[in-house]
Amino acid sequence: MKTRLIQTSMLLPATLLLTTSGVPGDKERPNILFIAVDDLRPELGCYGNEYVVSPNIDRLARSGMVFNNAYCQSAVCNPSRASLMTGLRPDSLKVWDLKTEMRSVAPSVMTLPQYLMKNGYFATAVGKIYHNIFPDSLSWSEPEMHLKGFPFDPDAVYFSDENLAQIEKRKRQIIANGNQKKFIDRLGEWYVKAKATECIDVPDNAYYDGAQTDYAVEKLKELKKGKQPFFFAVGYYRPHLPFNAPKKYWDLYDRAKIPLAENPYLPENMPSMAISNNQEVRGYFDCRNLPTALNGAFSEDTARLLKHGYYASVSYTDAQVGRLLDALEKEGLTKNTIIILWGDHGWKLGEHRSWAKMTNFEIDTRAPLIISVPGMKSKGKVTRKLVEFVDIYPTLCELAGLPVPKGLAGKSTVPLLNDPETPWKAAAYSQYLREGAWRGPDTITYMGYTARTQQFRYVEWYNWDTHQLAARELYDHRTDHNENRNIAGDPAFANKTLEMAKLLREGFKLK
Repeated sequence: MKTRLIQTSMLLPATLLLTTSGVPGDKERPNILFIAVDDLRPELGCYGNEYVVSPNIDRLARSGMVFNNAYCQSAVCNPSRASLMTGLRPDSLKVWDLKTEMRSVAPSVMTLPQYLMKNGYFATAVGKIYHNIFPDSLSWSEPEMHLKGFPFDPDAVYFSDENLAQIEKRKRQIIANGNQKKFIDRLGEWYVKAKATECIDVPDNAYYDGAQTDYAVEKLKELKKGKQPFFFAVGYYRPHLPFNAPKKYWDLYDRAKIPLAENPYLPENMPSMAISNNQEVRGYFDCRNLPTALNGAFSEDTARLLKHGYYASVSYTDAQVGRLLDALEKEGLTKNTIIILWGDHGWKLGEHRSWAKMTNFEIDTRAPLIISVPGMKSKGKVTRKLVEFVDIYPTLCELAGLPVPKGLAGKSTVPLLNDPETPWKAAAYSQYLREGAWRGPDTITYMGYTARTQQFRYVEWYNWDTHQLAARELYDHRTDHNENRNIAGDPAFANKTLEMAKLLREGFKLK
């Protein structure tokens, strides 16, 4: 299974430019502001959620196009981001998990910013673009921000006395046990980072996302003066755990009125490897005794606290995006800057009795994608066509007036930017490696492949060592948009199961 996927070259002639959008030609290529948001699911005003406070991302949506059905290639950070940044699927890169560094398995791969640099762009970044422990220095024209004084891995920044005291206690224990300081986030067998939430009255730049936006606003002034078009990547950490955000963003929501998940239960007929074990949230000190999804549900109080923290973190990040958009406008750069915003995957907030990502369900694989192009004729439109994150690389190449490199797995979405109803892909493909350490009743490692059409989601799980098919899932979105009932074994859907199996195996080049 590890070598069965063969990438398909999706070549688009360089002459097929978005000429109707007003994008400059080769003599004056557009700048690109590339905004990544960690763990952001499509729970925003522009995606139809009237409860979440996201005025700035919604403002961006009004100036661009919302891709309502955009899918990541793997619902966990490292493989999702590596796939997006290279335009290759995880099986081609051999990056399936959080511990594999992309260059260790694909040393000569040409990333999106590398290709842009090769064609005259100045590429720079702040924040989390790749997995934060693998920043990939080859992708940038200047050193990564952690070499300029920014924290290397600033997920867990705390200010409350309680959290700071807990961290200091943990540090002393780790050092007393003779462990290196780099293991500061580990204590015994538990991966802990103090509490999963923090609500404290501090300015936006007390946390890393606000501080890096301060930097980004100043950086735009510098980039404006440059002689090259720029690719500026700004990666936000929130709403990734811990849900630490300034108090004013918590105050936007009434916890008692926050709508909870519609389906806080396991899907009917679900194979056990299909679900995650809540390990990410259970890694925090105050959540370590919470149940796995297979063993039980979180209490309503806990669910409300976590969902409140997630929403506060979304609104905090939204405010930083607003500052970026304001700075771009103030510097007079909006007329020649493509803006793209994406979340690296979805995130469960109690759906399927689960929290975090790491499954092949719709709630994990579907993520936000918004593209704004100066002068675009489809401004403010929404497309419901199926797109994939591997499509971003060729899309930005075409928008920049550059030939699309050979061998990319995706397809430029420029035709959709011109006409959101144009005929498009039959399916979007994702996969997830369920490692043996997932702490379920089964220690076998499985690879799950999934194909999503407009109406159905189909999944096949393979034993990673024997390559044998272990389980199937099929969900009918016409009657079951939350994927609550697996109908792969229903005789009434036998033909559809076979049809979807054929589509999946053709898409992944599985035997």
